Amino acid sequence: MKTINWGIIGCGDVAEIKSGPAFQKVKNSKLIAVMRRNSTKAQDFAERHQVPFWYDSVDELLQNSEINAVYIATPPSTHLAIAKKCLLTKKFIYLEKPITLNFAEAIELNTLIDKTDKLVVAHYRRKLPTFEKVKELIDTAIIGKILFVDLQILQSKSNNIIAKTATNWRLEPAISGGGYFHDIAPHQIDLMYYYFGEIKRAQGFSTSLLNNKVDTIVNGIIEFKNGIQFRGIWNFDAPEKEIKDECKIYGENGTITFSFYSEKIFLSTDKQEEVFTFKNPIHVQQPMIEQTVRYFLGQDVNPCSIKNGVCVMKILDNFTT
Repeated sequence: MKTINWGIIGCGDVAEIKSGPAFQKVKNSKLIAVMRRNSTKAQDFAERHQVPFWYDSVDELLQNSEINAVYIATPPSTHLAIAKKCLLTKKFIYLEKPITLNFAEAIELNTLIDKTDKLVVAHYRRKLPTFEKVKELIDTAIIGKILFVDLQILQSKSNNIIAKTATNWRLEPAISGGGYFHDIAPHQIDLMYYYFGEIKRAQGFSTSLLNNKVDTIVNGIIEFKNGIQFRGIWNFDAPEKEIKDECKIYGENGTITFSFYSEKIFLSTDKQEEVFTFKNPIHVQQPMIEQTVRYFLGQDVNPCSIKNGVCVMKILDNFTT
């Protein structure tokens, strides 16, 4: 295998700019097919992005023998069923977060993957320059031994960090798994796991205010096996003037402060104050897709395995049930 030939299942808003075009720009990668239940929209996406094949059926796309990898970008309620079909047809999988509807489904998916299967979870922030720099600062111990982490994601009802869609399926638990928290928290929790390693225990509490179906306020605590403590609060009904997006890592000799939706890092130590500024690529998933392609071709390690995805799903459930 010299080239990864992709099919996208779910060529909606996320695939339009954040990910879709990247499959055509990465070395040894080609986007050759897309699928959407609405055939008119599937055809429109294909024509605008110069994609040869388009379908309105998952099964039809998977029957295309040229495709050897699939990007699953549909809502979480469909992930497990589609992933099963991809595994049966021996396709490699790049799977959007959250990987499944809940932790139980994540465990089931994990049991289906054997040593010949290749699956990458699309926790793409791991490969963006801002978050790679945070990891570098942690690993070089510039603020000394890490003690604890404080995360605050406070958004109003008219939040500007959640992707807008024609139908707000993110507020339907049967489709999304649990509202806005389930949509964005996987990125934050995954980075904590990526930065600080194995988790010893996690506990949380949640409250529903908006429609009594999804969690509006979520408060979670994590103890990592290395002793680092984490506390996080997510509120999706905050006053406009209280909007906040901040993660602060406290060490023995200083702090590292950053946002999940900006491109700056603030470093404060006993000896220095410094601001690092970065610029994300136009297609923000492109760095993650680059390593995913190399992994599928046997040239690199898995940038985010199913084990990582299962861990995140367990934390989501622990915080909200």
